[in-house]
Amino acid sequence: MHKPDENFPLDPNICYLNHAAVSPWPSCTARAVSDFADENVKFGASHYPKWLKVEQSLRENLATLIQASSSKDIALAKSTSEALSMIAYGINWKAGDEIIISDQEFPSNRIVWESLTQFGVKVVIAELCSESPIQDIENCVSANTRLISISSVQYASGLVMDLAALSQICKNNKILLCVDAIQSLGAIPFNQSVIDADFIVADGHKWMMSAEGLALFYIKPEHQKTMKLTQYGWHMIKNRGNYDEISWQPADDATRFECGSPNMLGIHAMNASIGFILDIGIDEVYRQLKLRVIYLIDKLRSISNIEFLSNTDPKDTLSGIVSFKIPHKDLKSFQATIMNRGVICAYRGGGIRLSPHFYTPLSVLDKAVEMIQELSSSQTS
Repeated sequence: MHKPDENFPLDPNICYLNHAAVSPWPSCTARAVSDFADENVKFGASHYPKWLKVEQSLRENLATLIQASSSKDIALAKSTSEALSMIAYGINWKAGDEIIISDQEFPSNRIVWESLTQFGVKVVIAELCSESPIQDIENCVSANTRLISISSVQYASGLVMDLAALSQICKNNKILLCVDAIQSLGAIPFNQSVIDADFIVADGHKWMMSAEGLALFYIKPEHQKTMKLTQYGWHMIKNRGNYDEISWQPADDATRFECGSPNMLGIHAMNASIGFILDIGIDEVYRQLKLRVIYLIDKLRSISNIEFLSNTDPKDTLSGIVSFKIPHKDLKSFQATIMNRGVICAYRGGGIRLSPHFYTPLSVLDKAVEMIQELSSSQTS
């Protein structure tokens, strides 16, 4: 039994290796939510001006996390899917336009683009089957390619994309780049000043260790006024709060994509979580995470016949995802069994997906691998 970290007082009877799905909160986030709830109970919205400062702090922290030049380019969406939908339906498509995605995308980054086929838009799926996934994508580029939408880290395999190289391809061909960064932000450094993506989207409930229901939506400044607005309300206008003004115009910054009242509870949670990450430093977070991923991979190698589905080369940029399969095992059933024994993980992409974070004790990894090894030897196919 391991001793819980004071910042992450997880139940010592479980091995939590599912940050690629939904992360536990750090204690500071729980306190921020508890304090916010207590304040609402005692004072209602009396302190709303203070809440607005927390909201602005969150925008600034998110801009720092992705190394964007201004918090004015940060909108707050309800989810990755909502942000992607605003992009998809904000662009003026022409029949024959093409969008490239990969064959490893989570449904959020596939369904929304496929919905555009009603307008004559074609979705081209790049099969990431070679040692050069960026080349696989470039091979799909045509004169009709309008946008490439890619996950920074693929959710099942943990494949880390070379976004800087992909961005250069987009620039060379005048193609928009949309990055679903949900599987990297909070775990792996992200430098927008280098990547120069047109759009970045990411929910906060995975590696950023916050609550569901709030997401980053970055829009490059030159697109903010050219994209069609698909949602309207009191919050997305200039001079919001002047309720006597009859005429209105959309806000000049990314808040024009926020139609209604902000999710203040989620804002307090996410601001605490991102602040916690930034206090540690994202480079240090990734250093600690990579150490744990390499340790986990080495431990898993002791399991007979294990086949890794994710990259295991320590010289590469590894994600926090370690996926594997064991031949002749019913892996869906196997995942359910180890979950019942306290190893919290997922079945994704035809394999078992383990995803520790930077704080995960090595003793948890030891215990999880011992459990997997024991059950892999005893459980029949």
